[in-house]
Amino acid sequence: MLAAQTNEVTAPKVVTPLLETALTWKQLVGSAEPFLQAVGRSLADQIQEFDPEIARYARYALTGQGKQLRPALVALSAGATGKINESHVLAAVIIELVHLATLVHDDVIDEAQIRRGRPTLAANWGNEISVLLGDCLFAHALKLAASFPTPEICRAVAAATNTVCSGEIRQNQARKNFELSRAEYFKALSMKTGELFALSCDLGAFLSGAPAAQRAALRQYGLALGTAYQVYDDCLDLFGSEHAAGKSLGTDLAKGKMTLPMLWLLERASVSEKAKIKALVQDWEPAFFPQIMGLLEMHDALSDSRQEVGQHLQTARKSLHTLPKSESRASLHGIIDYLAQQTNALRGSN
Repeated sequence: MLAAQTNEVTAPKVVTPLLETALTWKQLVGSAEPFLQAVGRSLADQIQEFDPEIARYARYALTGQGKQLRPALVALSAGATGKINESHVLAAVIIELVHLATLVHDDVIDEAQIRRGRPTLAANWGNEISVLLGDCLFAHALKLAASFPTPEICRAVAAATNTVCSGEIRQNQARKNFELSRAEYFKALSMKTGELFALSCDLGAFLSGAPAAQRAALRQYGLALGTAYQVYDDCLDLFGSEHAAGKSLGTDLAKGKMTLPMLWLLERASVSEKAKIKALVQDWEPAFFPQIMGLLEMHDALSDSRQEVGQHLQTARKSLHTLPKSESRASLHGIIDYLAQQTNALRGSN
């Protein structure tokens, strides 16, 4: 096992918000700010490692990182099982590089114009540069992972990257597959999103010297949380607003992706409705959106999708029971509550 380094980074000391009050991300991870800032600085330093001719593309990809959810999971998992040190910062940087690479590639695949409130890399410089820059980010993450004194980190990162990309392939193969099962849908989600959440939690615990049982519990937490998060994100693409989301919406329908609300709709639609849905998606135009939304609302697809989010969040919550009580564990519970709150806030909630 990789020995934890001695240079400690301030551990998160987060007060769990009261459930009856609105949760904010700052409340949950505000005390982890020193760690997240260290991750941000290290990511900025990575720009110097790229060829000067492509440094501006790397800088664009590595700035404006959003909530830094995966680095926060590294920190909180570390704090829940031991102490945070500099090796956790490097692990968080590696995971964030992999995540950013997937976003760069996703925006090419989805032809997205907006990401985190600004034009995507592809919108600014085209698909060719974006694909190659994403490849560079993947490679750089593996290079950093190989710098650890044990090969276990590199193996874990490489395996997770393989799983994430395989999940993306499965999802793309299922486009306009109107017979896609919910089991197949969730399999792709656990691979493309759940895996990096699980890796974040697992490495956070591993680098704190946590026993195998705690690592397994945190990995299960991350997998369930990540799957729930992706269901929420799929619902956001239909029921959210571009201003609130900070990214292009409606891209799933435009690409024929069968997300959970659409699967619920297809299961419940009449024969004539299903034929209409297939025709609209096959020859998709933005003007068709109100018709799809009307059917989604008629068949209560959002409500059932929310319940699925809730079930995965309950799995995540149960996974934390074996961990000792701590402020970091309370914060991991708080992230569950935060995602539940965000899901309930989607359009159409009672």
